Amino acid sequence: MRSKILLVDDSKDLRAEFKLWFEDFDVLTAASAEEALAILGKPNELALVLLDVQMPGMGGLAALAKIKTLAPATPVIIMTGYSTKDVAIKALKGKASGYIEKPFSLKEMRAAIEKELSADPADEDIKSKMEHVKRFVEANCFKKLELRDAAAAVYLSPKYLSRLFRERTGMGFTAYKLKVKMEQAEALLKSGAANIKQVSAKLGYANTESFIRQFKKISGCIPSAYRRNGRCPARRKHP
Repeated sequence: MRSKILLVDDSKDLRAEFKLWFEDFDVLTAASAEEALAILGKPNELALVLLDVQMPGMGGLAALAKIKTLAPATPVIIMTGYSTKDVAIKALKGKASGYIEKPFSLKEMRAAIEKELSADPADEDIKSKMEHVKRFVEANCFKKLELRDAAAAVYLSPKYLSRLFRERTGMGFTAYKLKVKMEQAEALLKSGAANIKQVSAKLGYANTESFIRQFKKISGCIPSAYRRNGRCPARRKHP
């Protein structure tokens, strides 16, 4: 399975050439930080982001902070033709995984990419794909996520993934997605970092009442009781 890379650079020529240079990767491109954030805000399976510092509108360092909020586990390599020690320090403090100067050599860029992707499997069996789907759901649980998004992530048809997922995990895809959402809700409620309405909104519920009903069905008590006690007195098993 080819790794997905997002190249964020305002140079049209570089974006086009990069795809030709690195045909062995699945390269997505964005011409601005704003466009990149829109991509990252949707369910995705990006393995790496290559981010230019100097761009019209939002700069790369400001975008880096937002990317790390949207996708904290996704590595980001900063690129710049305006190299200074200060930029490098800020990039690393912003949790960039690496730093590369422009113009870069193809050998240098490939080494930087492969360093970040070295743990990616070249191929996956069915068991690995199901684990992959689980991680995908967990990583995107605060976003609008559908079966077709997960299916695309492992190159399977939605219908086939639905059947395989139930066979291999013992629960349907929707049930697993809901389980993950409620686990996140429990963590947020226990931490006290958000109230019930905020937790409901963060998990994508149209109204708080729907969230409360679902939480009680899955966890065994209403959110306010869980928030107060840090647990449900008579906890039900997840479906």
